[in-house]
Amino acid sequence: MASTSTAQLAPRRSLLSRVVRAVMSPFYRFRHAKTIHAVRVGLAMFVSILMTSGIHIPHGIWASVTTLVVIGGLQHHGNIRKKSTDRAAGTMLGATIGLALILQQSFIGSLWVTYVLMSIIAAVCGYYAIGKAGYVALLTAITACIVAGHGDNLIDTGLWRTLNVMIGIVIALAFSFALPLHATYSWRYLIADNLRGCARVLLRVMEGEKFDTETQNRVFIQLGGRLVQARGLMPSVAKEIDVPNARLEEIQRLHRTMLSALEMMVEGALAHADASGRAAFAHQCHPQMREMRASMLEMARALRFSATLEPRTPAPRGGASCEPADDAPTTQLTAAQLGPFWLGERLAEQVGQLRGLLYAIEPNWNIERRIRPPRAGTVGGA
Repeated sequence: MASTSTAQLAPRRSLLSRVVRAVMSPFYRFRHAKTIHAVRVGLAMFVSILMTSGIHIPHGIWASVTTLVVIGGLQHHGNIRKKSTDRAAGTMLGATIGLALILQQSFIGSLWVTYVLMSIIAAVCGYYAIGKAGYVALLTAITACIVAGHGDNLIDTGLWRTLNVMIGIVIALAFSFALPLHATYSWRYLIADNLRGCARVLLRVMEGEKFDTETQNRVFIQLGGRLVQARGLMPSVAKEIDVPNARLEEIQRLHRTMLSALEMMVEGALAHADASGRAAFAHQCHPQMREMRASMLEMARALRFSATLEPRTPAPRGGASCEPADDAPTTQLTAAQLGPFWLGERLAEQVGQLRGLLYAIEPNWNIERRIRPPRAGTVGGA
């Protein structure tokens, strides 16, 4: 009987362990980011309903609306601090303006004056909505409309709606810090995936294989898509790890030029060469490409598993270039192979530069290792 109960509980324990793993592991939180965010927003909505409906606060729906507005688009820890503050400021400013509109309507009594004032407020907010203060300006206008209506709300209605807005802000800010995703992890995993993808492409070049058009398009569309996602995370990453955005831009630029060089290598002269020509080129350039591929995989492993990225002394120019191996025939590069040869040289330089940049700021992006002293010359400290 005991064994039967244990067998029945085993799947439940397995499910619980998977849930705990998904919540606590940065990689699994990255993989299930949408689910975690959806649960967080749903719980925040449920709490807002309980807080307003449970004690019968009038117009409680606006607390839920405010909660959605403030927390709905907040996902990464790096943008929570700034955007939540901006949104709270805009919401509170809009509530104040809405109450002022109700008061002036009570004293003046002209709806046309209220309409003109609301239009002027909307115009001013629209002017500032295009810029750095866009969230503050937009939410100021929206909240003013929620509180004041079209000028026909009573002062007590405005006050209740203002209270609901404040309740919504508090709930949203409380839940926005519950299991937030670090943009740094997402950025690291995207770059690691791309480095592994580049290593797979290099492996095919090393083996003299030819890409068909469909496979090549699919591979480089995936690489380019991750590159775009990584760029969108950079502002949040810069705030989380205290690295200047210019340094991340440099990494992004090298990342982009590496993909361009690699794509030109596989779709240029090598794509039109016969099997023997591709094999001869791969044999002669094998040492250089093997070193590049090993460096890419080492960087990917460090980014993915928070391993220590060790420095690598770059080989002298020509020391790892496309020279024949000891047991290889002394075949000279043909005119058609010179293009891929120089692209390989350039790609090797870019891989070395990217490794150097990641190594320089490794104590910053390697969050698990921040307890150790920073290296000399690193950015932002540990």
